[in-house]
Amino acid sequence: MTDATQTTPQRTAAAMSGPRGPKPRRRITPSNIMLYSILFVASVYYLLPLYVMVVTSLKGMPEIRLGNVFSPPVEVTFEPWVKAWSEACTGINCDGLSRGFFNSVNILIPSVVLSIAIASVNGYALANWKFKGSEVFFTILIFGAFIPYQVMIYPIVILLREMGQGISAVTGTDFRLMGSLWGLVIVHSIFGMPILTLLFRNYFTSLPDELFKAARVDGVGFWGIYFRIMLPMSLPIFVVAIILQVTGIWNDFLFGVIYTKPDTYPMTVQLNNIVNSVQGVKEYNVNMAATLLTGLVPLVIYFVSGKLFVRGIAAGAVKG
Repeated sequence: MTDATQTTPQRTAAAMSGPRGPKPRRRITPSNIMLYSILFVASVYYLLPLYVMVVTSLKGMPEIRLGNVFSPPVEVTFEPWVKAWSEACTGINCDGLSRGFFNSVNILIPSVVLSIAIASVNGYALANWKFKGSEVFFTILIFGAFIPYQVMIYPIVILLREMGQGISAVTGTDFRLMGSLWGLVIVHSIFGMPILTLLFRNYFTSLPDELFKAARVDGVGFWGIYFRIMLPMSLPIFVVAIILQVTGIWNDFLFGVIYTKPDTYPMTVQLNNIVNSVQGVKEYNVNMAATLLTGLVPLVIYFVSGKLFVRGIAAGAVKG
């Protein structure tokens, strides 16, 4: 009994100090070699074009004409970036990407806010408040999420034209949705709503149902539960929705070139006009700098909130 009492503190101290001995070595197996080789090749495949764009955008045209596209710049210059932002010409306009950037921001912010706000309420209602016809409504939304955008282009042109004329008749002013930023905001908000509603509905379904029932017992209503219970618990899925919408809206070219006009072109349309300009010498460094500038916004948002994006997907965003 005395021996056991004496050895107990020693055993406790040994247990608290953690495991002892040499660390286990990672075994180099053929499967590990194959796995890392595939990952390395895939990484190079995706990073090599980005590397070419970066090094080309930092070179002058005399160095680019030498033909070695993979070599780093001998003399780094940021003049192509400045020209791409504020001096590159598209037709008679020579203000670079700056005008398209602010147009894209004016399109992006209201589109993201409107689509996410409406889709989150839709998903919350479909998950927690069953009403007559809710399943039919949800089925229609799912069907809408998989309709190709291209088949809706001409009907939307007619709708925007007629809606603009209706608003003009009511207000007495010449207001046109077709060709305006607000027309494109409506288009992006509507097309983003089905898939976002699906994401929010599945996420809210994965939350504990007891919270909703307890709030109902306490007499909390529709909006009280939404703002006090659902929203504080839904940061990951909101980040998922923001990343999806920002990426889709910012990178959109088709809707931008159809539903806007030269004064309201978004940044992607401006980029296309700069790269495909047939006037003067083809400046590859300016084109690469313009491409990188156009892609910075979604890249920054993804890298800042990437962990929350993964959490939102894993917490029920793709669960049925």
